[in-house]
Amino acid sequence: MAYSQDASDARMSESFAVSWDQVHEDAWHQRDVEAVMSHGCVVYIVGPLMEAAEAPAVSLTALRLVERVLEAGATAVKGESAGIAHGVDRWKQLAQEAGDAEPGAAARACRLAFAKRPLTDGDCLFSVGFHLVGLPEVFVPSSSSMDELALSAMIDSVADEMASDGVEAVVTRYGAELKAIGQYEEDNFKYNPFGSVHLVTGVY
Repeated sequence: MAYSQDASDARMSESFAVSWDQVHEDAWHQRDVEAVMSHGCVVYIVGPLMEAAEAPAVSLTALRLVERVLEAGATAVKGESAGIAHGVDRWKQLAQEAGDAEPGAAARACRLAFAKRPLTDGDCLFSVGFHLVGLPEVFVPSSSSMDELALSAMIDSVADEMASDGVEAVVTRYGAELKAIGQYEEDNFKYNPFGSVHLVTGVY
C-alpha cells in the first residue's frame, strides 16, 4: 500500500499516543511506547470490502493476522478503523481469547481488540467500531457518571447484551433509541451501518 514504507515515520509516535486503549488496565506498557518510537518501517494492511453479515468473521481473521505479524517480528499494531492501539501482550491475549472460543466469545474479543471507547461529543460517551463485529454503537449520557471507566463498562455491558439477546430486546429493555449514524459519511470506515443505540440513563 502507498502509505507503507521501509523507513520510520515521524507521525507514528503521535498517532499511537492518541490511540492507546485507556480502558483495559494493562492494555499497553512503556516498552510498547518505546517500540513505536524506535520503529524502523511501517506496513499498512487493508482489509477487504465486506457485507455487514460478514463483519465478525472478517474481524476474527484480522485478529489472527495481528497475532501472526507479531509472531513474525512486528513490534506495534494499531487498528485504523476505530483508531485503537494495544500493546503486544494485550494483542496476543485477545487473539488467544478469540482463537478457540465459541463464536460469541470470539466476537467479544474482536470487539475489545478493534473498537474504541469512550469517545465523547460533550453530551455522551460512546463507542466507535462496533460495526466490525456486527453491532450498533452505544451512546451513554455523560451525566450518568463522572467516571469514564464506569461509563465504558456500561457501553461494554450493553454491547454484551446486544450480542447475546439482540439489539431490539436491549433497546426495549432500557427504553433506548436506535438511530442512524450521523457523524460519518457512508464511505468512511468509521461509519456504522447498524446505527447507534442511545441510552436515556446509565445502565447499572
